[in-house]
Amino acid sequence: MTTPTLQAPGIVLRGLERADAPALFVAHGDPGMQKYRLSAAHKDVAETERYIEHTLERGRAWAITEDGGEALGRIALREIRDGVGEFGIILRRDAHGRGLAAKAVRLVRDYAFAELGMHRLAAAIDAENSASLSLFLRAGFRREALLRRNWRTHLGVRDTVIMGQLREPQQ
Repeated sequence: MTTPTLQAPGIVLRGLERADAPALFVAHGDPGMQKYRLSAAHKDVAETERYIEHTLERGRAWAITEDGGEALGRIALREIRDGVGEFGIILRRDAHGRGLAAKAVRLVRDYAFAELGMHRLAAAIDAENSASLSLFLRAGFRREALLRRNWRTHLGVRDTVIMGQLREPQQ
């Protein structure tokens, strides 16, 4: 499975690599950044390396960069059913406020619809994660469902909001 480089002004998404672990540990090791994720903050870079390997086994994943260099975050897309993709994204705190997450979601969304032929994209987001909910709303996703007591995480049993976007029908 190839993961092409995707880019737009101010952002380059390149294939995620195990070597990105030290840069991504900045986010994955930050308890505040991991608050709404399934697992608690990573304890060391080795745990982030294992997480990257697992992510790559499950689908396509990109390092979010400004210029193709250091990973400021990562975005992943896995096909959960034929034509249906699911997003996962994390961005280091020091990269917030630059529009990188919104650009990354739009780039991967456009790639999934145009190049992979997916017809539906989704994101499962903790109901209290207002920043992620807002991110996907701004990218054109709609709130489709609230799954009550859906995930058992390090915070306990949590509600999940399903955000979805459909590919526009071909004219």
